[in-house]
Amino acid sequence: MIYQAEIDTGLLQNEDNLMVVPVGISNHHVHLTEEHIEVLFGKGAKLHPTKPLSQPGQFACEETLQVVGHKGSLEHVRILGPARKESQVELSQTDARKLGFNAPLRDSGNLEGTEGAVLVGPKGYVILERGVIIAKTHLHLSTAEAAQRAIQDKDLVDIYVKGNGKAGCMFDILARVGDAYALDLHLDTDEANAFALDNDAKALIIKIKKPI
Repeated sequence: MIYQAEIDTGLLQNEDNLMVVPVGISNHHVHLTEEHIEVLFGKGAKLHPTKPLSQPGQFACEETLQVVGHKGSLEHVRILGPARKESQVELSQTDARKLGFNAPLRDSGNLEGTEGAVLVGPKGYVILERGVIIAKTHLHLSTAEAAQRAIQDKDLVDIYVKGNGKAGCMFDILARVGDAYALDLHLDTDEANAFALDNDAKALIIKIKKPI
């Protein structure tokens, strides 16, 4: 068994420890189809990358939009690229409650039975029939990174995190393994705030489990 004192005195700071992984904090954002990009930003419009994200080929965009829910709206919500096959809104639980959504906790892309929203851009608006979710916490690993850690796709991991005066564990986090991924633990802003984490935070994998 690993005790908190052992972790706090060096395990999280050991860059050679394969079980120490970087934390990526994800604010609310939107993924769009090519069709919806043109409706919202004008015919022929393309997304303009501003910075790369932790996952290869993905990027934050210059473009933002308004997300309208049942009780209110969020302004300047960042769009992430590239374009997807289906538009999707990813919120924290705090965001969802503010907007009046009963958003389920889902893996990205699993939109069956979800509520829709109205997306408003500078050139038009889109009424989504579905697509509002709270993204499940997950751990990305490339195939090679997963093999180094004896982790397979869809395994579950327990992790320890420590922020500014707060620490704790999170359990049954889904591992997503593939050649298109890079090592990163994805948390939303609610989870990061709960442990007072910043974008330089690290997490420690303390247990690997097979899904039931």
